[in-house]
Amino acid sequence: MWHGQIVLGREQRLRLLSWGIRFFLAAALTASQTPGGYAPFALGCVAAAGPGAPGMAALLGAAVGAALFLDFQAALPFLAAAVLIHAAATALRDLRVLDRPWALPAIGTGMFLAVAGIYVAQSLSPLAALAPCAAAAVLTCVSAWAYRPLLDAGRERLEPEGAAFLGASLLLALGEVQVLGISLGRGALCLLVLFTAYQRGAVTGAAMGLGTGLMADLTAGEGGALFSAAYGLSGLLAGSRAGRGRAGAAAVFLGAAALSLLPQQRPLEQPLLPEALLGAALFLLLPGRVFGGKRVLKPEPAEPAGSALDKLRSQLGRTAAALRDLYESMGRGAPAPNDENPAIVFDRAAEKVCRGCALCELCWQREYTGTFNALNDATPYLLERGRALPKDFPSYFTGRCIHLTDFLTAVDGELSAFLLRRQYRRQLEEARRSARGQYAQLSELLTATAAGLGEVRPAAAAAAYRIGAVLRPKTGERVCGDTVAAFETEGGMLCLLLCDGMGSGEPARKESALTCRLMRQFLEAGIEPEAALKTLNAAMALRSAETGSFTTIDLITCRPGGGEAAFYKFGAAPSYLKRGGTVRRVTGGSLPAGVRSGGAAPDVTRATLEPGGFIVQISDGVADPSRDEWLQDLLAGWEGEDPQELAGLILGESVRREGLQDDCGIQVLSLPRTGSAEKV
Repeated sequence: MWHGQIVLGREQRLRLLSWGIRFFLAAALTASQTPGGYAPFALGCVAAAGPGAPGMAALLGAAVGAALFLDFQAALPFLAAAVLIHAAATALRDLRVLDRPWALPAIGTGMFLAVAGIYVAQSLSPLAALAPCAAAAVLTCVSAWAYRPLLDAGRERLEPEGAAFLGASLLLALGEVQVLGISLGRGALCLLVLFTAYQRGAVTGAAMGLGTGLMADLTAGEGGALFSAAYGLSGLLAGSRAGRGRAGAAAVFLGAAALSLLPQQRPLEQPLLPEALLGAALFLLLPGRVFGGKRVLKPEPAEPAGSALDKLRSQLGRTAAALRDLYESMGRGAPAPNDENPAIVFDRAAEKVCRGCALCELCWQREYTGTFNALNDATPYLLERGRALPKDFPSYFTGRCIHLTDFLTAVDGELSAFLLRRQYRRQLEEARRSARGQYAQLSELLTATAAGLGEVRPAAAAAAYRIGAVLRPKTGERVCGDTVAAFETEGGMLCLLLCDGMGSGEPARKESALTCRLMRQFLEAGIEPEAALKTLNAAMALRSAETGSFTTIDLITCRPGGGEAAFYKFGAAPSYLKRGGTVRRVTGGSLPAGVRSGGAAPDVTRATLEPGGFIVQISDGVADPSRDEWLQDLLAGWEGEDPQELAGLILGESVRREGLQDDCGIQVLSLPRTGSAEKV
């Protein structure tokens, strides 16, 4: 006879444990009852458990709890409501609406009212039974809402408020368990209120006290608000002593409980004070580690500012080195790209068709050279078209082959698989290059940040400069697809930025504005321009894979006081540097940002500025780079000093010559010989 045993894996054990927890909670919460014989907390547990096996476990627990804690008359509507809640959740499990936070609480409340409403309507005194039913419906909804984060299958998360509500619900189930006339459940509830108030403060303590007090009043069924008032006041006053010593908090809690008994006609007959005394005693007996150890800690000596900066710089450097090593390791470990030989298409097709052919020996042995040449000559046509046709092969081959149709069908199938494999390998290589580029750019970014951390530059006197800019949309469009910006960083670097989005109109404007905003954030954060441009290009390459759009970036950085400028271009139109009657044309050959991924770098040109000179940025809609002599002549002959006037003059001449066939963006920087800094 064969003997064996069932071995459960870790996942199966955890799943059984979660089902068991839901079963136990639903059964235990059935003991927490409100006037009218309702068990709203158990119904809230069934609703929060949701559909499927977790909900079924809670439903079975509720059935066991009904058999243990409810009489027959109360158990019937309770079980009917629980079954309807689980059935409704299961019926809606494939709908997205069930993922909404309010869905399960709404289902629980609705099914409860559907069942309880019938019993209330058929009772001898419907009006008298309406209030307990409404209170139970509210508790069902609130408990389902509070339990849902704890019991939602596969997405359980521990939230302090939900855990506290669940703890209070379970303690209320022990409300009828008494020793010497003292309720153990409400005594433990006092401990929970006191502990929460001491840990979280007066506001949380008052809210916790009012909530648990209301639940205690409803389950007690005496029609008063004694526990709500007592627990709320006690939680408020005990929370005011948070962090000052547990004895004081316990004393204030007891005093507040005694104070809340004063309006009662027979305060000494109420069990509230002994229960509060039990909770306070248990609170004082809790070990200190429950409260997180000592509350008074000696302040640690502060590190010198220089030491902290050095440590941060060193940490950034080590992180950059790790990313750089990762980038290099990906390059070393990757195999050299090697495309599969297309001849494999014919080899596999021949294995399927020719091996059993009567002419196999003739074609593949005696006439092997002719067969090889025929297949080799047909290969370019197959790869270009993606399928085989008889005309791709020479007549001596097609006239001899007695299974030509079958052979071409087999070739088409193998060719399709070959092309898919080649496409997959190229996509994989592209993804590998993109990942390597991301690691490289992030390493450079951290290195540049670490190098500039704590660097103190001498404050330079404010240099005089003026900026003019103008935008004009393409004919037929309402907005311009170009974006310009001019700003200074905290380090005193002046930045002129012009971005041209692909196309025109609103989509182009959104792309260029996004690029301009991101680039400005990088530069104002202190990141070096080249590192910022490389990082932005890598990110936009991933974005363009989805949107298919790209943007040109034209960045000029300078320190007007030092007279040095740098031109960074990603697919941008030429810029122009005017010195007196001389005009220098600054160009670049890189593609727009987002076209190439990996380590694509911008074109960088450096130049020296002189007082009285101009820098002119334009988009490609202003002048065709292949015939911009008119613009150079205009700049060479310009003798004015107002950059805004120069920008308007360039735009007017561009409209006359080019006719606004594309968006136009112009930005001009002027370094006057005299005057103060201003932006026009």
